[in-house]
Amino acid sequence: MSERITIEPGKRSGQPCIRGMRITVADVLEYLSGGMSREQLLEEFPELEPDDINACLAFAAHRERHLEALAS
Repeated sequence: MSERITIEPGKRSGQPCIRGMRITVADVLEYLSGGMSREQLLEEFPELEPDDINACLAFAAHRERHLEALAS
């Protein structure tokens, strides 16, 4: 995941992005939650790879687990 998800202070206000591109993890998650399929996402953004989508999902799951741990 660490090779696929990057955080750069000057890019997209420091939001987690995919491989240094300007596509954020949040962008990918919003498209998926809005009903776009993985195939449609990859077609719409040809620079994305299937593993990028997996990394976004893993990143979100990791963040969720971290938040749960903080709440305990």
